[in-house]
Amino acid sequence: MARATIDDVAALAGVSMKTVSRVVNKEPNVRATTREKVESAIAELDYRPSQSARSLAANRSYVLGLLYDNPSASYVIDVQSGALASCRRLGYDLLIHPCSHESASIIEEVLSLVRQNRVDGLILTPPLSDMVELVHQLVEAKVPVVRLSPTEDKKICPYVQTNDQQAAYEMTCRLLDLGHTRIGFIAGHPDHKAVVQRFLGYKQALDDRAIALDPALVEQGYNSFDSGSECAERLLALADAPTAIFAGNDDMAAGAIIAAHHRGISMPAELSIAGFDDTPVAHQIYPSLTTVRQPISDMSERAVELLQRSIDGKPKGAEASMDCCILERESTGKAPSV
Repeated sequence: MARATIDDVAALAGVSMKTVSRVVNKEPNVRATTREKVESAIAELDYRPSQSARSLAANRSYVLGLLYDNPSASYVIDVQSGALASCRRLGYDLLIHPCSHESASIIEEVLSLVRQNRVDGLILTPPLSDMVELVHQLVEAKVPVVRLSPTEDKKICPYVQTNDQQAAYEMTCRLLDLGHTRIGFIAGHPDHKAVVQRFLGYKQALDDRAIALDPALVEQGYNSFDSGSECAERLLALADAPTAIFAGNDDMAAGAIIAAHHRGISMPAELSIAGFDDTPVAHQIYPSLTTVRQPISDMSERAVELLQRSIDGKPKGAEASMDCCILERESTGKAPSV
């Protein structure tokens, strides 16, 4: 069977080729009834527009770039899945590219990536989203950009964020309500400023309950399983060890759980552990992890939508905020003395 053409779709729908093109390219100013007829014809004929012809006609590549630098594979997968869902719906391909935020040539590398692949716009994830000079250079080069969870100079370009600090505050309060007064905290990578907000929430909760922050209970992690395990080992080796540990992400919390297992510590009877993000490891590990669900996939899905608006020259609605929520599982319970 010959492949359907745009002429076939136009003839079946009873419209012009230009109208079909507008529907395919998801342009505005097409009546709903007309759009439905065209989409019905496209489905009936299994019409698949030529990407090269579509790109040439619109002077776009219909390719978006997603840049990341994060040791958590689960986080990256969730970001990708949300972005891909929006891209499929909006008719874009997605170029997924790892970067090192510590590279001395990161700005030139990203600008070169844009030039070589002719991407229509970029999504930057933490910590890249807080590299203000990189963002300024992209904006100056007229590259549409949307940032996930930025903490600095938010007005530069569109962004999607969550209430990390408030969610960490609520998780810490939940542990305090269970009778835990010595709560260890494993901080995330210091370059990931959105994750740093979680420490501020922990600290604020202690302040509000008139509990002095003990520096010995705060360990510096790096968002990885191994760093979480190492930090937990040091916390659990303290003479006055914590009865609860709150880790800045799930990978570090999983590392803390394994460290507790190695020491023969019963959870949650002797030790409660909580994480942040609700990645797959949270329900795969034993005991299942109490955590903060960050809507990572939803955030990246929304980021693509904002990026399309920016590409189309529609700055209105250039920011979005999504709430986190606490999920209580088996890893937390009342403090041993309660």
